[in-house]
Amino acid sequence: MLRITVHDDPQALTFQLEGCLTGVWVQELQKCWQDTLSSRRRPNLRVDLTGVTSIDPRGEDCLSAMHRQGAEFIAADCLMLAFVEEITQASQG
Repeated sequence: MLRITVHDDPQALTFQLEGCLTGVWVQELQKCWQDTLSSRRRPNLRVDLTGVTSIDPRGEDCLSAMHRQGAEFIAADCLMLAFVEEITQASQG
């Protein structure tokens, strides 16, 4: 299961994710992302991964696409920090 909470404040539009970014939940995040961005200007975009417990390859692809669209990631634990580094470096080169 994945919980998606969107925080829209003056500094950034933040997608707070909690749970597993796997299977059908990847599609749910993609739909939420597209629906939210289509109805708002393009502010600073952030994805809070501090509550994510697992990510499958489709979830990784989704987050990579979000990063290419300008999203920054918030991570706290070693695993997520390494994951974020991998995604951001892969899209740079």
